Amino acid sequence: MQDDSPNTSALQDFLIDAEVLLTKTQECLMHLELIGNDPDAIDCMADTLGSLANRAQAHDQSEIAEFCLQLRLLLEPERYRNRLHGEALTVLSDCLTLLSWQLELIDPQTGILSLDNQEQLELIGNLTNTLAPQEATRAE
Repeated sequence: MQDDSPNTSALQDFLIDAEVLLTKTQECLMHLELIGNDPDAIDCMADTLGSLANRAQAHDQSEIAEFCLQLRLLLEPERYRNRLHGEALTVLSDCLTLLSWQLELIDPQTGILSLDNQEQLELIGNLTNTLAPQEATRAE
C-alpha cells in the first residue's frame, strides 16, 4: 500500500504541520489587522515562518522554504515594523494565500511542487516596496 511508505508518511506529516503553521500565521495577521504593528504578533509570525521554512527545507520543498525565509527577513528589521498596516497587511495576506495554494499543489504521492516562482517574486517585491523606506523620494 503506497500510503504506508515512509516518504509518503513523512510528506503527509509535513503537510499537516505546514497547515498548522500557516493557520498560526493567519492568526498573527488577524491580530495585526486589529492591533497594527503589534511586536508580539510580528515576532510570532516571523518565528512561525521560520519554523515553516525549516520544515519545508527538511522535506525538500525549497521553493516554499525560500519564500518563507524571504517573508521572515522582511518582518524582522525594527525599522519596518511600524509599517505593518494598510497596504502592507494586504500584500502580506496575499503572500500567505499564495503559500497556502502552494502547499495544496504539492503532489501528495511524489512531493513535487511544479511551480513558477514569478508570483512569489512579485509579492516579495510588493511587500518590500510597502515596507522599505522611501529615502530616495524624501531626499528629492
